[in-house]
Amino acid sequence: MKIVLANPRGFCAGVNMAIESLERALNLFGPPLYVYHEIVHNKHVVERFRDRGVVFVEALTEVPQGSPVLYSAHGVSPQIRAEAKARGLRAIDATCPLVTKVHLEAVKYARLGYTIILIGHEGHDEVIGTMGEAPEQMILVESVEDVERLEINPEKIAYLTQTTLSVDDANVIIAALRKKFPQIANPPKDDICYATQNRQDAVRKLATKADLVLVLGSQNSSNSRRLAELALDLGRPAHLIDSAAEIRDEWFDGVDRVLITAGASAPEDVVQECITLLQDRFGASMCEETVREEDVTFPLPKSLRELLPASALKAPSR
Repeated sequence: MKIVLANPRGFCAGVNMAIESLERALNLFGPPLYVYHEIVHNKHVVERFRDRGVVFVEALTEVPQGSPVLYSAHGVSPQIRAEAKARGLRAIDATCPLVTKVHLEAVKYARLGYTIILIGHEGHDEVIGTMGEAPEQMILVESVEDVERLEINPEKIAYLTQTTLSVDDANVIIAALRKKFPQIANPPKDDICYATQNRQDAVRKLATKADLVLVLGSQNSSNSRRLAELALDLGRPAHLIDSAAEIRDEWFDGVDRVLITAGASAPEDVVQECITLLQDRFGASMCEETVREEDVTFPLPKSLRELLPASALKAPSR
């Protein structure tokens, strides 16, 4: 059996920034340190920080007044920011800059009087935060059927997208929007993030050469689910797994070539554990195929940099 390891895979710049922010804040304030929502959608990352005294909350009322609180990579609504300020919380904003871009676009279109169509998944943390920027002017759609059911005819209309969508799925919905609303406006640059696109492109290129695709990532990770769905759409068996413990021997009957990739919030060590298991159990060999190089980095949030001594900014604390 041969393992093909997709590159790029795993942590993106936004996830690296959010995790590094939480590392630095934990070193600075010590436990318990509060985070509004999961820092990223990955079970291993969340559990490892929880073991170190990080408390993930779903409501700011769970955070003691005056305590530091870190916002997750998915972003928060203005209402949450206002609530944190009212409670005297020391907020550290680890929102991915690409999500912040979508928030700013929503604010811009709302100020100009547009009705905004947001393409995304209901209940996703990123969608909740974005919708909060202009709740009276924003409509969420998840499918072409949702577009067809729209009974509006605004003079000014624009669309935005959740950053972690499938590029193909989003394009189908965008085409339906353009057909129904020829005047619809859109941002000058796509909202779907570079890392989501790159990981999908790698699966699109490499999956057809494999007999089986394994995607490392948690079930609540939108971009990880899209990778598995993309492989299935390409006619390849695919499994979204959190760790090597979920691998089943029967998946590999008649399999000569396995593609392994990971969602943007999945740690590299869980990828390596899967490779080791397949090598030990099946005598698998391994090669890495690079579809695109990534060199994007994001700085720590300004609200955190201002709290850290200059010496602590020179190198990661982990």
